[in-house]
This record gives sequence, C-alpha cells and structure tokens, in this order.
Amino acid sequence: MAESIHSTAIVDSGAHLGSDVSIGPYAIVEAGVSLGNGCSLESHSVLKKSTILGKSVQVGHFSVVGGDPQQLSFDPSTPSGVEIGDGTRLGEGVTVHRSMYEGGITSVGKECFLMGYSHIAHDCKVGDHAVLANAALLGGHVLVGNHAFVGGGAGLHQFTRVGEGAMIGGLAEVSADVPPQVTVTGRNRACGLNLIGLQRREASQEEIRELKDCYRAILMKKGNPTQLAQKILDDCSSPQTELGLSFVKFFLEGDRGFAKSRSSQKDSS
Repeated sequence: MAESIHSTAIVDSGAHLGSDVSIGPYAIVEAGVSLGNGCSLESHSVLKKSTILGKSVQVGHFSVVGGDPQQLSFDPSTPSGVEIGDGTRLGEGVTVHRSMYEGGITSVGKECFLMGYSHIAHDCKVGDHAVLANAALLGGHVLVGNHAFVGGGAGLHQFTRVGEGAMIGGLAEVSADVPPQVTVTGRNRACGLNLIGLQRREASQEEIRELKDCYRAILMKKGNPTQLAQKILDDCSSPQTELGLSFVKFFLEGDRGFAKSRSSQKDSS
C-alpha cells in the first residue's frame, strides 16, 4: 500500500501503487496508472491513464504526464501511454504527452532530469541520464540519446534526432539532427565537441582524439555528410573506438539533414 496519500488527492481504484509512494495535496492519479516503489507526486500533479512510472520517480507541482497529443486529428479514445524510467525527476509544470498511435508509447529513460516547464511531445524517445533544462521543448517523434543535454528554452523540431552526449545551448532552434557528443547553439550550428561532458563520463584520450578527427572529416569539410561518413567507414582505417564508430554511423540515418559547423557553412555558401 502507499505510504502517504493526502486526503485531498484523487486516486482511482484502478491505479496500481507500489510501496512507499507519496501523493501530495490535490494530485490526481487516473485509472490504469502504475507507480513504482518510492514514487513521489507533489501537489496538483496529474497522472493520466496508461502512465507508467518506474521506481523512485519524482513528479513536481502542476506537472501533467500522459496528456493527449496536441494533434488536431487525434482520437482521444486511442489507447496509448507514457513510460518514465527509474529515478527520473520532473520539475514543476512539466508536460509529457502520450503517443498518438494505438499501443504506442512516449518514453523517458532512467535517471533523467526534466526541469520546470519543459515539454516532451507525443512519441518522443528520451534516453537515460538526459537533462532538459527549464522550458526546453521537444516536438513530436524527437529522439534524444543517453546523457544528452537540452538547454533552457531550446526548441527541437519534430522528428529530429539528438545523439548520445550531445549538448544543445539555451534558446537554440534545432530543426536538423545533432550528432553524438556535439555541441549546438543558435540555429543548427555545431560548434565543436561536448568535451566537458566527455570528460565527466571519463572518455579516454584515444576516444576524444578519434572523435575530433571524425568531427573534422565530416562536419568541417565541404560535401554531403552522409557520403563523407560512408567514405570513412569504407576506409581501412575507419574508427576503432565505440564512440568514434557511433559518431560516424549516426550520419547514415535520418532525413532532416545535420547541424553544421561554421566552416562548412562558409564553404557551401
């Protein structure tokens, strides 16, 4: 049974509550919701139907998880949901919308931090240890890799991809894919590797050196990034580290183009 449910909270009998759950004043938990052990819902938070929280998830004041997609043709009777991984924290006013597809899931990984008033739209997939700063906005179908950071007020266009370990600056406008371990500011402008993030995750000097080489070979040269990446993979001296290989392979997928460095933009102008 739940450890603490405030008398003003509304918890549907069809919700499943793990042990040591705390539910604050005026919080709402609808039927079909599942709360893992140790979850904490602060006052006025709302968990809509078919929302699944892992263990020790914190949901801040006035956050809404599992709301309907903001899509004009969406049929509210469509069964879909949201899944939030263990240890993830949602600040105040965060919104995470459920999938627009029958049986679909909008997912957020483990140990993430979604700061105040950030928004995750329908059908997004956010990896583990990702951080969305205040008022960061993800459009529908956005993919965010593990350890990625999205700065405050940044907006990501629907269907964009953000690679593992990437860092997006505050107020950035992202409508192109952001490669792994890359820092992006402004409008789709790549400005080097996320070296601080790599150091914090204890990347080796060999890995960082290879990432720098790959960055120069793809993002700082004139030409089609996909073709440049394929050329690297076809070469007998293709990346030897996992980080280098995943960086290069990122350019073989996606259809929104890629963030570009200033030098490549000058070359193509």
